[in-house]
Amino acid sequence: MRLNQKHDFPGKLVVVEGVDGSGKSTQLNLLRNWLEAKGKSVIFTEWNSSKLISKTIKQAKRSNSLIPVTFSILHATDFADRLENIIVPALKAGLIVLADRYCYTAFARDVARGVDKEWVRNLYGFSIRPDGTFYFQVPVEVSLGRINNDRVPGYYEAGMDTGLSRDPRESYKLFQSIIINEYDKMVDEFDFYIMPATHPIHEQQLLFREKISQLLTN
Repeated sequence: MRLNQKHDFPGKLVVVEGVDGSGKSTQLNLLRNWLEAKGKSVIFTEWNSSKLISKTIKQAKRSNSLIPVTFSILHATDFADRLENIIVPALKAGLIVLADRYCYTAFARDVARGVDKEWVRNLYGFSIRPDGTFYFQVPVEVSLGRINNDRVPGYYEAGMDTGLSRDPRESYKLFQSIIINEYDKMVDEFDFYIMPATHPIHEQQLLFREKISQLLTN
């Protein structure tokens, strides 16, 4: 499995992971601005954004009829397209790739939906190992509180397809709790760096920059 060995490309792959409302996207955007201000060449990619299939996934989600395995295969297709056409070419060119979610999102979400753990890992067996994976760890209550400030959780975001609860917010808490548990179990397996996502934004960003500076000099 390629995730178990370092890649030999000249560029660096930095990944952020965490549940919705963990603040990972905010921190990655701040980091991106900082790196670009320092004259670094940066490429950004995010989950479910492939031009090849992202529209298909969005249309399928609107029907609320995706079964977990189909859900997993569609996202793996999106990921494979971005890996081949965005991430690897950028790494070969010596650029810094910032990824908002990686295959670990599938490892957590798909398993939380009842998909076999080893099946999901094999499906993403083509993935390359990031140079640094930052897990923004946050309690589910904080995650839900941040989401509630903006909107009601979406059908799949709340895990309504799993039948945990008919109430979106209760389903969200139960579903995201399972996802957090899966993330926590991956910390040692994939050498995640835990980011204290309940700390002030500025404090988190300083820590993030410190760790990235160390990563770029290795």
